[in-house]
Amino acid sequence: QVQLVESGGGLVQPGGSLRLSCSASGFGFNLHTMKWYRQTPGKERELVATIKRGGTSTTYLDAVKGRFTIYRDDVKNTLYLQINKLKYEDTAVYYCNFVDWNSREYWGQGTQVTVSS
Repeated sequence: QVQLVESGGGLVQPGGSLRLSCSASGFGFNLHTMKWYRQTPGKERELVATIKRGGTSTTYLDAVKGRFTIYRDDVKNTLYLQINKLKYEDTAVYYCNFVDWNSREYWGQGTQVTVSS
């Protein structure tokens, strides 16, 4: 059974940092491209960052380039998102995601990040 469990969200002041984690199980984590999305109320989920298998190729939403870093630990089957220099507009629920070989999409339950002074 595929499971994606995010953690690490919280309340942080502008300029602060957080590290989000996504613990994966039930599939070949090391074989798949993994992604982080975020969503705010009333808006569609937006793709924030992508990391391909092996971890050598990453891409980012323009709004987060230079502040967010996606990386993975294929031994621990865990995906990470290091978020620095947080801005008010980063407030959202963050989700990890992958698509299996049958094009089925999987999501975690999400972790809330709130940036507030």
